Amino acid sequence: MTLLQILVLAVVQGITEFLPISSSGHLVLVPAVGGWQDQGLDMDVAVHVGTLFAVVLYFRRDVWGMIAGFWRMLRGRRDPYGRLALQIAAATVPVVIAGFLLKDMIGTVARSLAVIGWTTLIYGILLWVVDRLCMTVKRTEHLTWTDALVIGLAQVLALIPGTSRSGITMTAARMLGYERGESARISMLLSIPTILGAGVLAGWDIAQTGDWQLTNAALIAAGLAFLSALVAIALLMAWLKRASYTPFAVYRIILGIALLAWAYGVW
Repeated sequence: MTLLQILVLAVVQGITEFLPISSSGHLVLVPAVGGWQDQGLDMDVAVHVGTLFAVVLYFRRDVWGMIAGFWRMLRGRRDPYGRLALQIAAATVPVVIAGFLLKDMIGTVARSLAVIGWTTLIYGILLWVVDRLCMTVKRTEHLTWTDALVIGLAQVLALIPGTSRSGITMTAARMLGYERGESARISMLLSIPTILGAGVLAGWDIAQTGDWQLTNAALIAAGLAFLSALVAIALLMAWLKRASYTPFAVYRIILGIALLAWAYGVW
């Protein structure tokens, strides 16, 4: 891989992982536009590890609070952060089960350009509609077990490329009445066990093939993904304090139409 390819891949993945615009839709475009071959599984693991560190660092207070709160609950104390940790864990269960059962189908049939185009478009429209019509009254401390389960079930849809894990979980949280910034916060916290689990599974697959090489390219990609993801998270959270999801929804709609035009040979 060239340095330019590493740079583009890491920055695109880092930015799109947490914005509600579908990282898979963009990663389809990267090799096609650049004329590059697929980056390989080890590079996918590297950029995901980079984005994982970014979200943990940005939400370090929440992460530490959940760890400490869970420990206090084990000692018999009631703790709101400990409850949040259990809710995040429970919300992760559906995607773990679905990912295990549907792994083969997701890796083949669902990765077509047409599928990515349709999911990018449809869930972009859904994000726009939900964000405009639903209330903004709830915060993370209002998260119920039912809400956590609904958001967790919505995350299962993200196994279909183009849906966007962050996009569908933010949409579900907005549908339930959570504030825009709080919807993003819940989505980001939910991404931690999801990305960690996916990274561990991908790393295990690499170890099984005996093709694991922690090369300079992987380290550079992880570092760049970390930096770009950290900037993307900070900008998104700042934007949602004063504005809506509309620009992201409009961008998704345009991208979805472009991908469908490409898939069906319109251009």
